[in-house]
Amino acid sequence: MSDPIVQLNALSRPRLLVRAARIGLADFNRDKSLRRLMPGETPPPPGQAFDVLYDRERVMDIARREGGATYSVARHVELLAALIHEARLANLRMAA
Repeated sequence: MSDPIVQLNALSRPRLLVRAARIGLADFNRDKSLRRLMPGETPPPPGQAFDVLYDRERVMDIARREGGATYSVARHVELLAALIHEARLANLRMAA
């Protein structure tokens, strides 16, 4: 397993999008967000959703770059906030 923080830092996203995600972390509710972002799935234990969220965020970013009609900025911000949160949790698990 590679370091989630390193993977997260390697992403190239607009600063405004990342800033909004960081601000969104203040009100982040892991259970509610993961249920919205991973419908029909039971949210995995803390720190274990990173890979799934990472793949979904890449798909979301492709839609953003291509100007896809189904792209939602709000959803992308929520997805990035969840990704940041999970990366932090995964790092805590790796350090323990």
